[in-house]
Amino acid sequence: SAAVLLQRLVKLFFGCLAAVTCGMMYAVYLSTYHERKFWFSSRRELEREITFQSGSGVYYYYYKHMLTAPSFERGIYELMRDNRTISTQTINAVEQLSLYPELITSLLYRITGSQDVIEPVYFYIGVVFGLQAVYVTALFVSSWVMSGTWVAGILAVAWYIINRPDTTKVEYAIPLRDNWALPYFSCQVAALTGFLRNNINSATEMFCYLLMSASTFTFIMIWEHSHYVLFIQCLALFLLDCFDLVQPRKLADVHKVYLCSLALAYVMQFQNPGLLSSPLLSLMTGSVLARYLQQNMKRGPFVARLMKILLRFYLVFTIAITFSYVVKRIIPVNESDHIFKFLEVKFGLNTTTDFVTNMLLCQEAFQTPSQDFFLRLTQASVLPFYILVLLVCLFSTVQVIYRRLSGEPMKSNLRLEDGRIGEQPEVIYHVFHTLLFGALTMVFEGLKYLWTPYVCMFAAFGVCSPELWMTVFKWLRLKSVHPVVLALILSTAVPTIIGFSLWREYFPRVITELSELQEFYDPDTVELMNWIKRQAPVAAVFAGSPQLMGIVKLCSGWTVTSLPLYTDINLMKRSENIYQVYAMRSAEDIYKILTSYKASYVIVEEAVCSEMSQTKGCRIKDLLDVANGHVVYEKGEMFTFAKYGRFCHEIKMNYSPYTNYFTRVFWNLSYHVYKVNTVISFQY
Repeated sequence: SAAVLLQRLVKLFFGCLAAVTCGMMYAVYLSTYHERKFWFSSRRELEREITFQSGSGVYYYYYKHMLTAPSFERGIYELMRDNRTISTQTINAVEQLSLYPELITSLLYRITGSQDVIEPVYFYIGVVFGLQAVYVTALFVSSWVMSGTWVAGILAVAWYIINRPDTTKVEYAIPLRDNWALPYFSCQVAALTGFLRNNINSATEMFCYLLMSASTFTFIMIWEHSHYVLFIQCLALFLLDCFDLVQPRKLADVHKVYLCSLALAYVMQFQNPGLLSSPLLSLMTGSVLARYLQQNMKRGPFVARLMKILLRFYLVFTIAITFSYVVKRIIPVNESDHIFKFLEVKFGLNTTTDFVTNMLLCQEAFQTPSQDFFLRLTQASVLPFYILVLLVCLFSTVQVIYRRLSGEPMKSNLRLEDGRIGEQPEVIYHVFHTLLFGALTMVFEGLKYLWTPYVCMFAAFGVCSPELWMTVFKWLRLKSVHPVVLALILSTAVPTIIGFSLWREYFPRVITELSELQEFYDPDTVELMNWIKRQAPVAAVFAGSPQLMGIVKLCSGWTVTSLPLYTDINLMKRSENIYQVYAMRSAEDIYKILTSYKASYVIVEEAVCSEMSQTKGCRIKDLLDVANGHVVYEKGEMFTFAKYGRFCHEIKMNYSPYTNYFTRVFWNLSYHVYKVNTVISFQY
């Protein structure tokens, strides 16, 4: 027994060492690649900040603000009563933008005395890259726990890095909430994977439970969409419970984690009504009440159990929908109607001319995945192996479900020669997990960042798992070679062959990426930001596209009319009004809109005004024309009804009445800045 214990400790030590090493190497790789891509160390501060793309820079602005505040407490007070960001509004920026990562990071920067050691931007980026190291380490551990070998973890990390464009957005938009939140979700999934296992000791189970609790709460706190992700996870666990594939005690413990995390987050997020009406809370309510109403669901013959399961589905979702409806009637949630309208149009149940809805539908994240996405996963070999592993696990799970409905109990002490990969609760959970997220990814491409990392992890677990190979051999009734020996050989040989193949093909590409100096420079934006900082009055208010306003806010700190936030319907409506500068509207109309938001300057972007897009009808000006009724599509033909020319073109002609309302004060190849006149001069 001492020898077996020593062997386990050595295996655990080397596995943990490999997991930590993979995480650290990935963080170093990200840092090196980021430096090579942006020449970050040789840039001035302004040029560094412009590299935060996709409207993510506004989050970094608040991190800077916290560091320049006289004290941490004063900084929080100013953010909770922020009247210097959005014109005519005082917002709680901590609540509206989920700024908890910036608060914690700025606090760490202060208390660790890093001011004399590292620049604030490098500290911020370093924390994000460190979290990405935690992300891949958690994927490593999940694959290791399920397969029993840390070789699976190495393969999972290798596939994750190779498929980097489809697994993470950290390369081009570091401050995004996803990049802060998803590492905690990965830790939560790893802890849940260990917690669901049958044969674990009480100490390990308690560790997994505590880790799951902490990571679930942090995940909900950081990301406003987290409860939707956890709803899908809860749905997978609900399926396990319906088919009696998991211990009821463990499911109840997971529900306690969800409930406590939601309650704490509700308090910490300033009584966020979205958490009370979340589908996660509704599903848990329905599941608990249905279990109470159906005490003897898991008894009786096959047909009776099947009918009870169907009744359970009906009860749970009826209660969940009713609960959600009642909560929304008591506590109105502004976003709900907007989301339903979006889903109706997305699934072809309705049509609309609404600008906000159509703009969201045109976003790449909300469109169906392209063929290139599947081609990249196939070329990296992860998709074929994932499909094979999923089919084996799914068929084995169906067999187990049939046996459970027939009254056969679950085996808690499985042996390798049993060949029942689908009888492990953690494996069944991941089958449902990957199927649900995969189905959503087939509808919304943006969800690939939630699905693809677990495709890599699941495929790596499968090819390295002797139990999976043994399950296949039991089906084939292999007799010529001892199946256990062959399963052990293949679970080592196949990942080794895959690893060498990936090394030979992709390692030179990675080295080339790290050795090549790439060029990222936007002189027009730099020139615009410098002009704003030097020439614009401190009290000036700038109007323009939300993405550009995020950069203006980050680089100058000046007040803007809108921000690139897609979770606030009021801000999106405000952005629609500002976007009218690209519509066919009169100078007087635009002037009234801008003055209603107290804008001092309006920035016209050449890229938006003269946008050329291959996607039909998805240019900003096309969406505005449809929303304003200036363009009508009928029976495949387009009809135009507009009294005025396109404002962004007409204003450049520099003639009346445009010069009466606006005065051009700055321009370059990409931007034209016009001052909104306070005194209108009518000259013809």
